[in-house]
Amino acid sequence: MNVLITGSSGFVGQNLLHYLEKDYQCNALNRNELQNISKDVINNYNTVIHLAGKAHDLKKTSDPEEYYQVNFELTKKLYDAFLNSNPKKFIFVSSVKAAADRTDEILTEDVNPDPKTDYGKSKLMAEQYIESQVLPQGKAYYILRPCMIHGPGNKGNLNLLYQVVKKGLPYPLAGFQNKRSFLSVENLCFIIKELISRDDIKSGIYNVADDEALSTNEVVSILATSLNKKPRLWKISPSLITFFAKIGNRLHLPLTTERLDKLTESYVVSNAKIKAAINKKLPVRAAQGLQTTAASFSH
Repeated sequence: MNVLITGSSGFVGQNLLHYLEKDYQCNALNRNELQNISKDVINNYNTVIHLAGKAHDLKKTSDPEEYYQVNFELTKKLYDAFLNSNPKKFIFVSSVKAAADRTDEILTEDVNPDPKTDYGKSKLMAEQYIESQVLPQGKAYYILRPCMIHGPGNKGNLNLLYQVVKKGLPYPLAGFQNKRSFLSVENLCFIIKELISRDDIKSGIYNVADDEALSTNEVVSILATSLNKKPRLWKISPSLITFFAKIGNRLHLPLTTERLDKLTESYVVSNAKIKAAINKKLPVRAAQGLQTTAASFSH
């Protein structure tokens, strides 16, 4: 079976290629090649996996239009080529941010999408385009909405938190109680392989997350254990921290109320729909996946 992967040079793409190439013939397509995509380019493949995209820029320095050009327009071009060519399956890796930037409830696929950022809006536009097209008989599409993905090679926020723990610095926000969903890249690869290999899974949107949500305090403890350190959790009064964050707003300090919200908010994602569809246990538990990620940071 031949599989085409876009965005294979990124963190997820590298892990996915390594995971799939033992069982499938995998080839890559870069973002520049997507600009002039045609059905002839993808005719020889059974499955198209679309990872290429413009990632969420937390520093807010990106041109908003780039999100729509990359995340929507390129996805539209590739999906149009898919509809008019031989591949049977199209897997689009979107994001939970296409549904909601924040959530006080457990996030399911039934939520009415309301993204606030250009990143989330561009991903949602791509999702809606895929859903709006008439699907030829014998074809299927899968829109995956992963939460925070981590694993070997990851350079994101977990690595920053790891460096704080490694230096022996205390985590001063332990007084806040929050829960967040994470996604081990191995669990994501496992699910994608199930979608490739089986024909009994219906087209649609699926959230992807590990089974267990973890508090930031638990994450800090896992990272500390990986370093053979005792976690330093400072439970300073949340009201006092919030007071200083408000001062930070006025004085343009590193800690502001917006940054504090990001660090302490809860974001729990349900994976019930995809687990019911594949009817299998995920191979990696949340804590186990974080331990593997933490071990990779020391290499």
